[in-house]
Amino acid sequence: MPSTSKRLIVLSVAALALAGCASRNDAPADLGDDDAFCRQNGVAAGSPEYVACRKDRDVQRSNALSRANRAQRNLGEYMMRNPERP
Repeated sequence: MPSTSKRLIVLSVAALALAGCASRNDAPADLGDDDAFCRQNGVAAGSPEYVACRKDRDVQRSNALSRANRAQRNLGEYMMRNPERP
């Protein structure tokens, strides 16, 4: 019985660690629902303005994700260059 509970604890810790890695590529800035955003600004669905609004939102999300990835990479590089600092 103790062996089973130890295995369960180890699997739970591993699952939590992997869950943190899985969410790494989530969009850092929650821009909300693109459709609702474009419609609330008075843009009719299917119009060229609506398409442009949705493309702009995609670009904003992509830029936010790129900034977050760059910041994470810079932090990792800083930590590798300065291992003595916490």
